[in-house]
Amino acid sequence: MRHTALPKILFWFLGAVLLVWLCLGVGLGTWERPDQIDPMIWQLRWPRVLVALLVGTALAVAGAAMQALFANPLADPSLIGTSSGAALGVVLVLAFGFGGMGVSLAAFLGAMTVCLLVLGVHHLLGAGRLGLLIIGFAISAFCMAVVSLILFISDDMVLRSATNWLSGNLGAAGFVPIHYAAITMLIGLVVLVAKARDLDILLLGDETALSMGINVKHSRLWIVIGTTLLTGAAVSLSGVIGFIGMMIPNVIASIWGGTRASIMWRSAVVGAIFLLLVDTFARSIVYPIDLPVGIVISLMGAPFFLWLFVKGIRT
Repeated sequence: MRHTALPKILFWFLGAVLLVWLCLGVGLGTWERPDQIDPMIWQLRWPRVLVALLVGTALAVAGAAMQALFANPLADPSLIGTSSGAALGVVLVLAFGFGGMGVSLAAFLGAMTVCLLVLGVHHLLGAGRLGLLIIGFAISAFCMAVVSLILFISDDMVLRSATNWLSGNLGAAGFVPIHYAAITMLIGLVVLVAKARDLDILLLGDETALSMGINVKHSRLWIVIGTTLLTGAAVSLSGVIGFIGMMIPNVIASIWGGTRASIMWRSAVVGAIFLLLVDTFARSIVYPIDLPVGIVISLMGAPFFLWLFVKGIRT
């Protein structure tokens, strides 16, 4: 069995390496060997490729976990307020400064703060899976209302900077520290992989999970923490990019199926490749304007969301 899987793994690995190599050399309609590209271009392009791979991986894995946690194929990492919390943190820093705190740090702290708030309220109310979803939605809506209020009273410079970030743009890659976000993503990935079996059982319902010896509250807490670490680190690098966490795991589950662990690993690979390809394409649509990749993915994600919704009604 292992011998038959080895050629597939090798094929995917070589294909991924080739893809990264090609995306590193894409520029102005021509291709160049990455080691022969001008150093300034190399310093800007390689971090962007790396950020695309990291963010695509993080959002896709977080989405796979969220869909199992809520037993809903439409679930997305932003459901528990991480994206809106990150947006609020960034807008507060852009509008008021707060001691020169960096945008990426503000995004991560905002995401974590909102996550802790959601978990705290949920612990007090003890409303189960549906309660967690409703609390996250309500706090997320409140955060976005505050974001809109701040932007409404801010000057044009703040509005422009915030809009660029909220659109999901990888153009800042190379100017923000990647290693801290990468470490945070690794921790979140380890947490979710460790809870992969619990996710499979939670899909059967809380009562079934309890009968099988699963501590539902404990598992749900760690799963939310894992997804928040992944999502918070991702949005701190790229801004708000939606729909990846919803689209990729659904495609993986439809094509390959399998356990939640296998879906998460495959989602990691496909999510990374998908975001890298879309970002490379987005840079050339209205060149020399750097079109935010979040806008392009949203244009793709909205019809996909409607298709899933209609599919769910008919089945």
